Amino acid sequence: MAIRERFHLGALEGVRVGRFQFGINTTFIVYRVGDTLFDAGPPNQWSSVAAFVSERPVRQLLLTHHHEDHSGNAGRIATLTGVTPMAPEPGRAKLARGFATPPLQRLIWGAPSPLATEPLADDLHLEDGSPIQPVFTPGHAPDLTCFHLPQQGWLLSGDLYLSRKLRYLRSDEDLAELMASLRKVLTLPFDTLLCPHRGPVRQGHQALCEKLANLERLCAEAQALARQGRSEKAILKALLGPEDWLGHLSRYNLSKTNLIRQALTVPLP
Repeated sequence: MAIRERFHLGALEGVRVGRFQFGINTTFIVYRVGDTLFDAGPPNQWSSVAAFVSERPVRQLLLTHHHEDHSGNAGRIATLTGVTPMAPEPGRAKLARGFATPPLQRLIWGAPSPLATEPLADDLHLEDGSPIQPVFTPGHAPDLTCFHLPQQGWLLSGDLYLSRKLRYLRSDEDLAELMASLRKVLTLPFDTLLCPHRGPVRQGHQALCEKLANLERLCAEAQALARQGRSEKAILKALLGPEDWLGHLSRYNLSKTNLIRQALTVPLP
């Protein structure tokens, strides 16, 4: 599949790739600033990613987390460029031994291969010397790490953002941790959020504020209904509508039920 879309924002470039185009979560954007790559794209899109990577020299490849759409081509990029990918420490062992993916994810992204990585360096910077600050933001994944570029006013957000309003949650996500991570990054100065699915989001700080507020509201409403004696299924229907095809097709790995179930347990401020 050819590159579906290209992005340019100052020194930043990006390409959107994907086997399917059924909404943003079935495509992926690999970002580059000068000689720094952020994430590697899904394994079934290697030919398009390789064409993008080959356009200019690569000094470093930084992974936000281990999920296959983010890390899937890192080994191939290493072979192509001679650069060993750097990854957050909590995910390095999983990347090294390899990991299984659910059938729906394999269909959309392909299957990842074991991958050797180095830990994130203490002094990360772009080729112009401006700093890259890793920010540990677990919740979506235990190793999720955003990259803050303070001089540019950018946050490369991994999968911390995705949308202002969540309707689904993976079975392995931790909603309370995700909300704590949102509060953490909201203490940082940035304007533009660089999401690998949604694309560049202007007023990204405000977008993350709205996402956190929506999650806090969902948790409060779910817990209020629970105190009235409503069942989990009734709360789901009232707040998000009944479970739909995505939940059933993913065997509830990605579902509304997961989101409501955790919303009922998140401590409220």
